[in-house]
Amino acid sequence: MIPLSYHSYRDLPLLAGIASLPDAMRIGLSIDDCVGRLKRHHWAFRRLHQIFVDRLTAEPVYELKMGFSLHAHYCAEHAAVWRKRVAEMREPPLGLDVVPDAALDAFFDEILCAPDTETLLIGLYEHTLPALGEAIRRHMAETNRLVDHPSFRICRFAVIEIEEMVEYGTQCVARLLTEEKRAELASWGELLAQLLRAAGGLDGAVTPEATAWERHFSKTPHVYDGVPQRDERFPDPYNMGVHAEAFLYDDNFPAPPKPLMMYFKRLREIDVPEMMASIITETTGKPWSYQVDMTRQLWDEARHAMMGEVGFVRAGIDWQQFVRVNFTWSLALNAQLTPLERHGVLYFIEQGLMPKTGKRFEWEVGLASGDPFSAMIQDYDWADEVLHARIGRDWYVPQLGGVKEAIAYGDQCWSKVLIDWNSYREQGLTQHENWWPALYREWCRVQGREPDAAVLAYDTSYAAVRADLRELSVSG
Repeated sequence: MIPLSYHSYRDLPLLAGIASLPDAMRIGLSIDDCVGRLKRHHWAFRRLHQIFVDRLTAEPVYELKMGFSLHAHYCAEHAAVWRKRVAEMREPPLGLDVVPDAALDAFFDEILCAPDTETLLIGLYEHTLPALGEAIRRHMAETNRLVDHPSFRICRFAVIEIEEMVEYGTQCVARLLTEEKRAELASWGELLAQLLRAAGGLDGAVTPEATAWERHFSKTPHVYDGVPQRDERFPDPYNMGVHAEAFLYDDNFPAPPKPLMMYFKRLREIDVPEMMASIITETTGKPWSYQVDMTRQLWDEARHAMMGEVGFVRAGIDWQQFVRVNFTWSLALNAQLTPLERHGVLYFIEQGLMPKTGKRFEWEVGLASGDPFSAMIQDYDWADEVLHARIGRDWYVPQLGGVKEAIAYGDQCWSKVLIDWNSYREQGLTQHENWWPALYREWCRVQGREPDAAVLAYDTSYAAVRADLRELSVSG
């Protein structure tokens, strides 16, 4: 009972406004119950992060690569926050790397091993994320909002992004899944529901159902596929017929069309998440903060690709018709190097982007072009690359002993990568079409400009430029 005489000063909100008195007096979760649920939430975010990253490279649909990049970033950060909260609650050692329940682990294994895109989407966005959202809302409803406010707060923020992920996935499923495929997956969906019941729900908050279950897709352990895949809008992924850097750095050419090449460079950064996913997936024994930083960089590179996409659309250009975006860089690194060597190449390239001839130069080109959107995205791209260089210093450089050694090792690794553009043509994989003239003509048409004959005639191919591929054929 609340004494009738009890009130706040001039009826100001009680308890910092976070709860009413009846709510604050309610008996909520004990520390043990709270920690048990938080550990389950953490495990879900951790496994979701693994699935998003692991399936990204071999996912052919560009939009899904971008979505997986973002959602992996969300899950990495939420898992980090949950780890911190558990550590605040008398839990040394934390035990966060311990599988909380065999049925729950099988549930995530089944989704990781989904045999195709449609099945994966169903598992992620119709089963896992809704179940996680339900579990976190239950925690918010059952815990005491005052005494467990730190947990309540992180739950509230997590629900916002879970809802965003579910909304995205629901739209993807609606557009990609046929009724026939949904009917085919009905029994698998029931298996997932059965596994959750056997685990006592995702959070372990309900009485487990004593039931026999058997793995389906996960009978065969999942193996990471590092070969990049692209959808039908990327018909010539081996095409190295346009050397963007050579055109950008040539002072003989006018600035206004140069953002087209920078939009291509940004869009081409699809291959950086494809490569970074392999580093994250195949690197073991690192603290979770490594996953957080590396996945943030992976997401940034996906953002850069979308910046290029938007740049083309804003310029009135259908990039799907006029641009050939290759995957030769991510393919070569994933196939030819170890995870540490790939990170070395990434760091070496990032260091090359730091001087005035790197990201600052691209920003200056954007300013000089008169295209404010180009200048804006290069401004942010430059800031991101500074952050990425810091991530490299934190996680890659210490493994080599120092900055000088780390750069030398990255240079050495990059030198041994074979991206033989001529062999792709000899194998019949591409004719290295020079798509630049058609793109430039279309841009001039949209802009109402007369094409510059020199720009139109410039041969941007690798064969004509004969440049050092180590210096100019980078993704950044």
